Amino acid sequence: MLLFFVRPAGCLESIRDRSQTHTHTVAIIPARYASTRFPGKALADIAGRPMIEHVYRRAMSARNVDGVIIATDDPRIADAVTKFGGDVRLTRPTHATGTDRIAEVAAALDCDLVVNLQGDEPLIEPAAIDEAIEPFRTDADLAMTSLCQRFREHEDVTDPNIVKVVADRAGYALYFSRAPVPFFRTGAAGHHSTGPFKHIGLYVQRREFLLKLASLEPTPLERA
Repeated sequence: MLLFFVRPAGCLESIRDRSQTHTHTVAIIPARYASTRFPGKALADIAGRPMIEHVYRRAMSARNVDGVIIATDDPRIADAVTKFGGDVRLTRPTHATGTDRIAEVAAALDCDLVVNLQGDEPLIEPAAIDEAIEPFRTDADLAMTSLCQRFREHEDVTDPNIVKVVADRAGYALYFSRAPVPFFRTGAAGHHSTGPFKHIGLYVQRREFLLKLASLEPTPLERA
């Protein structure tokens, strides 16, 4: 698993808090019923349990996570979470993104870091979550981290359901796309040192950065 960073230009001074540590970390899992490609995906049965329960239990197993919350706008998902004993918060139904949904919950929390864990990652390794949290131990300027990995031989780089990420040589993310990026004229993309890399649906953000990010007007690139 590869770790990469996001350090947005021009906003660090407003979110920097050197007293923060990783010791109060909450994982928030956004889950909505009206998924475009797979309605009701969060409640899909996997080995006798809803998908969202598998994700919740994986997050709870992470060593550096202090608490896990499901953020949803649907009472069916909320009821399922309550039945397996999870912590759930109902959010507004108008959120355009999972980040916005998580920010609504995080605004009412007293924590340093927020783990944004996608609700359709039932096989996410708890160790991967810990790996994304670890850099905050020593870097007070860090705003956000995420994870990616190389495509396996059997995986289709052109699949639009798999998000790709391009990072610079220092490990900072440059661009995310559902298209196969970067483009290689040689055709040897699968063996190139710069990718392509498959993005893992996991972000760790300082709470202040998350709230700031959610308050910004989406750019044309984000809308695209």
